[in-house]
Amino acid sequence: MPLLEVTPIRQISASIRLTDTTATQVDQYAAFIHACADDVVEQALSYVFSKDRDFQEFLKTPEAKQVAATLRIRKAPAPEVVEAPAKKPANGMQSAAVSTAIVAGSKA
Repeated sequence: MPLLEVTPIRQISASIRLTDTTATQVDQYAAFIHACADDVVEQALSYVFSKDRDFQEFLKTPEAKQVAATLRIRKAPAPEVVEAPAKKPANGMQSAAVSTAIVAGSKA
């Protein structure tokens, strides 16, 4: 009988490193419970956090609110900003200001 019950929730993307063995076991557990690896990691961490009494006590301290973030969270791409088309110069090249706005908008 599986120890985890996976229910879909809204998630963010983050980058973590695992050992080969742990990554393989995450995939195997995901197959075992018919879920995706992301859900296994999410539910496993939630389970551990909720069962660790010392951690629950730590969360009540002011120190817990001042912990520096070390998880590498990937930001969702910003929606593209649609600008009115600029008049093209006579030689057909875009002005530097328009090119910069397009590049900056696509990386945001």
